[in-house]
Amino acid sequence: MTTISANLQAVHARIAAACKAVGRAPQDVALLAVSKTWPAAAVCEAAACGQRAFGENYVQEGVEKIAALAGADLEWHFIGPLQSNKTRQVAERFDWVHTIDRLRIAERLSAQRPEHLPPLQVCVQVNVSGEASKSGVAPEAAAALAHAVADLPRLRLRGLMAVPEPTDDADLLAKQFGQLRELYQQLKAAGLPLDTLSMGMSHDLESAIAAGATLVRIGTAIFGVRQPSVES
Repeated sequence: MTTISANLQAVHARIAAACKAVGRAPQDVALLAVSKTWPAAAVCEAAACGQRAFGENYVQEGVEKIAALAGADLEWHFIGPLQSNKTRQVAERFDWVHTIDRLRIAERLSAQRPEHLPPLQVCVQVNVSGEASKSGVAPEAAAALAHAVADLPRLRLRGLMAVPEPTDDADLLAKQFGQLRELYQQLKAAGLPLDTLSMGMSHDLESAIAAGATLVRIGTAIFGVRQPSVES
């Protein structure tokens, strides 16, 4: 058994245990393997173990892997900050974008999504920690942005995404994850057909699942400690 294979099994076991602890079904939580900074060979190794969804933070790196693994029937998620001058490559090559935090980016993705492809699946990123260094729309502005994004052609709004501040404070994590869940529930009550709460990473997936995460973004626990990337 390879290291990646063993790590994937361990992550699935953590997800199952976290779900059991709060009375949820493990199949209700999707696993996104965050492959940023790792080579296509690592993605192939994870794919050989049955993993199909992969997350990338850097546009050019992600596009190169998508090209290298064309035909492998993988699902590619863009989960990094997205600049206006890089939206076309994402619109043309990725299946999902988790990091929409302003309408202009969504409008560009909508206009640039090729007609022959299915709608781009998207999430609105919310800055639940309030950190100035974090991307994401302010919680109080999230509803307006979500409704505007939902009206755009060639996009399908699936839900909300957040990156809480790195902390070992379980109460603080629960509060920030809980804030995203409440926003998600409010938007669903307002008529948006959402199904995705993208939150939780290697160090906090249990807290995220307890708060209602439907998709966890796991990198280090699968692939190991990341190598630095120079792409902006």
